[in-house]
Amino acid sequence: MTVSKRQETAPDIDVEALRARYKAERDKRLRTDADRQYNELSGDFARYAEEDPYVEPGFTRAPLTDRVEVAVIGGGFSGMLAAARLKEQGVTELRIIEAGGDFGGTWYWNRYPGAQCDIESYCYLPLLEELGYVPKEKYSYVTEIYEHCQRIGKHYDLYPITLFQTRVSELAWDDADRCWIIRTNHGDAMRARFVVSALGTASRAKLPGIPGIDSFEGHSFHTSRWDYGYTGGDTTGNLWKLADKTVAIIGTGATAIQCIPALGRHAKQLYVFQRTPSSVDTRGNKPTDPEWVKSLQPGWQRARRHNFADIIEGRPFEHDLVNDNWTAIFREVQGFVIRNAKTMGPEAAIAHAEVADFRKMNAIRQRVDDVVEDPATAEKLKPWYRQFCKRPTFNDEFLPTFNRPNVELVDVSESKGVERITPKGLIANGREYEVDCIIYASGFEITTSFKRRVGFDIKGRGGLLLHEHWANGYKTLHGFASHGFPNWFYIGVSQNGLSVNMTAMFDDQAQHIAYIIAEARKRGVTEVEPTPEAQQEWVSTIKKLSVVNRAYLESCTPGYYNNEGDVSGGQAGQTYAPGINAFNALLADWRSQGELRGLSLRV
Repeated sequence: MTVSKRQETAPDIDVEALRARYKAERDKRLRTDADRQYNELSGDFARYAEEDPYVEPGFTRAPLTDRVEVAVIGGGFSGMLAAARLKEQGVTELRIIEAGGDFGGTWYWNRYPGAQCDIESYCYLPLLEELGYVPKEKYSYVTEIYEHCQRIGKHYDLYPITLFQTRVSELAWDDADRCWIIRTNHGDAMRARFVVSALGTASRAKLPGIPGIDSFEGHSFHTSRWDYGYTGGDTTGNLWKLADKTVAIIGTGATAIQCIPALGRHAKQLYVFQRTPSSVDTRGNKPTDPEWVKSLQPGWQRARRHNFADIIEGRPFEHDLVNDNWTAIFREVQGFVIRNAKTMGPEAAIAHAEVADFRKMNAIRQRVDDVVEDPATAEKLKPWYRQFCKRPTFNDEFLPTFNRPNVELVDVSESKGVERITPKGLIANGREYEVDCIIYASGFEITTSFKRRVGFDIKGRGGLLLHEHWANGYKTLHGFASHGFPNWFYIGVSQNGLSVNMTAMFDDQAQHIAYIIAEARKRGVTEVEPTPEAQQEWVSTIKKLSVVNRAYLESCTPGYYNNEGDVSGGQAGQTYAPGINAFNALLADWRSQGELRGLSLRV
């Protein structure tokens, strides 16, 4: 199909003009340092990640050298789900190790004003049926989510088995003792027969590598360590201490979209430094309908999650149970290719989807014009890229914030970011902005090396380092375990089914890992790990099914979806391409056979 024919089918869309604009906007943001442009939060920057504003400083305890059956590293949703599902399988000798002062992971640290889940809460919050709880709103705010984390901890009696304020510094397999030694910042050398690494996908914050970042003499913090002592207020807003403060926030990604409205309401002056605008669609949050709650039948949450995944993956579905802007995007754009490639032909389906994408993004840009009063500001807030080049956002308060006289948008796309930080503020576009406070809304490490994201070494049999073993790509069976690392399991994004609804994905992974550990114990197995043959077969399966469109990623504006514009390496294309529901069906069939096929079992 030629370009001209594509244009004939969409007379309201100038395909070539949009492609050219997208390319120009991408090119001016490309940097040669890709994801190396960010500072690791260690050394001089460790205070942005390690200081916990929610606990009393100076916590100490005596080192532990005892032994447990299973250690779970991480107390966020993935870690809690691992522990809960293990307990359901009868594994009770557990220990959770968590850096924070309570459960929650991302939702423990990310308590900035306006923080909210962007996946529907009825799908996102796990274990709703098990706990008999239904969220108050379609999209829960952080206070309710954090309370739900505590609710899970109490329901499954996880508090007595958890070491809070404890960071793992090394995980090493002891060949002689056939167990893992876990070292921590408290001098621990605990031993565990099995280990589940459950650190989540957004556990390590990052800072932009701006020259002079350590020279600022005012106040600064990362959004994942929001300083209410400085701003006043709480997660609902009321940041009253900013009434006489000039504030700068760097970033306009998912976090900034949610916290900027509160900053705009309360700061004397707010400067928003933006390199790439987000796609901001309507949120449309609403209270939970009590009549709908009465109608729910057993199994409702799994059915809803399955339906959401079907729509996201472009599979047939009878009704859209979620029916929000997430599912609308996939129904209209991405899912169209999958559903119609056979009947229309892949080229025609892709062409149609591109036009649908252009229409959707035109609507997003029109919404900016409709809401933002100043034309120059509106133009800067318009995203010029395909819908899935960056994670879509949804918010009803962000765009109106730029109609406030005390809020100024500073576009830094031409200079590829803020030029320098000075003792008094920031330099951008050749101008110095003097401020009292700098807030870094720079997100989390998603694409950096595995070792850097985890933050400690994992040493397998013979001292084999996991990050070296995975240097050229994951080597796993089903994404959960790797040969040479006995009794070690991983919850996260690897060679498994990926979903934008991360907690559903974590739950399915936790159930599968809990099954394997429980079966190993029942069978008197001391060590379990993938065989080299099974691992290689799964790696080959992932490669054979991979459908990564590198040309599409290269055409995108830089972001963590395309490794900041560098798609030559990284872990792109290493998830199970048929999707989360197909992956879960494969695992269910594997479990039903009862053979633990592909695993080496040693008594």
